[in-house]
Amino acid sequence: MDRVRFGIIGLGIMGNLYTRIYSAHPLAEVTAVCSRNPQQVEHIRSLYKVPNGYADYREMLERKDLDAVVVATPDRHHFAPARDALESGKHILVEKPFTTSTAEADELIRIARRTGKRVQVAFNHRWLSPYQQARQSIQAGEVGTPLAGYARKNDTIFVATDYISWAGETTSAWFLSSHDIDLMRWWLSSEPVEARAWGCKSVLAARGIPTYDVIQAQIKFASGTFVTFESAWVYPNTFPSIVDSFMEVIGSAGHLHMDRKCESIEISTDKKFSYPKGFLTAEIFGRLRGAFPSCLEDFLFAVRDGTRPHVTAIDGRQVTAALEAVHRSLETGNSERVAELPAEFAAAP
Repeated sequence: MDRVRFGIIGLGIMGNLYTRIYSAHPLAEVTAVCSRNPQQVEHIRSLYKVPNGYADYREMLERKDLDAVVVATPDRHHFAPARDALESGKHILVEKPFTTSTAEADELIRIARRTGKRVQVAFNHRWLSPYQQARQSIQAGEVGTPLAGYARKNDTIFVATDYISWAGETTSAWFLSSHDIDLMRWWLSSEPVEARAWGCKSVLAARGIPTYDVIQAQIKFASGTFVTFESAWVYPNTFPSIVDSFMEVIGSAGHLHMDRKCESIEISTDKKFSYPKGFLTAEIFGRLRGAFPSCLEDFLFAVRDGTRPHVTAIDGRQVTAALEAVHRSLETGNSERVAELPAEFAAAP
């Protein structure tokens, strides 16, 4: 396989980025794009010179000249296109979270096993060099035994009110903490087993967006490590960054702190003070570089070379199971068990 031929389902903010990155990659070709918005389809086709556009992804999946499909739809709408893409014989790259249902995640894993197709979940934070260093340090025992952790990913209210149009269909935990839960279980090499969560609905509900303003969840891992995950999207827009991101691991012989609030640069002008973001994506010499493009490139290599993706369907399933327990806890007010990985998935893709 000389070039991997992609179809993109969902052409919002992330779908646009996927199309741009793969269109510019010498080993990739974006053959088709799909959105329910025909104007968006034509805009993306024209912008990146994509030959084919569709309003119905099922029609797109009938094409024989697609090797892989990107599912970049909103959080709650990953399952059906991912299922249908696998059934049509395509490898899939799915935006985080993998699904918002453990049962749906399990079904996708079964289909992937049956069809022999590769699945990668776009937990692109694994490609950030500080997080790679954190894993290496923890795995090497440099901070001793991990005892506890903390992860905060809080957005300005702009994200929930203007950046995405579907905030009321998800929560800050699905949208933000999914990244952090994936990182923690990857660092700890341990699975989440129990969750207890608290949340409040006030600010966004008053604006007609029926979702949580802030969620704090404590998750216990099989290793005994417990981690608090905080997600919110009601910071005032005067905050100098669109996201306030911080992660911590406390070990028996040391600690790790990773503060991404300011990614190495501060800018002040007569209009505002800001911390511009550039670690995940940054335009350098006319191309997008950073952790996100690297995540996409590695999926391309997995498809081309027949290798195992760096973030698998199992990884996505385990994060979904943890978040499902978090949201059950929000409803019941009790600690909730995380659904165990079925024994049949021991060697799943």
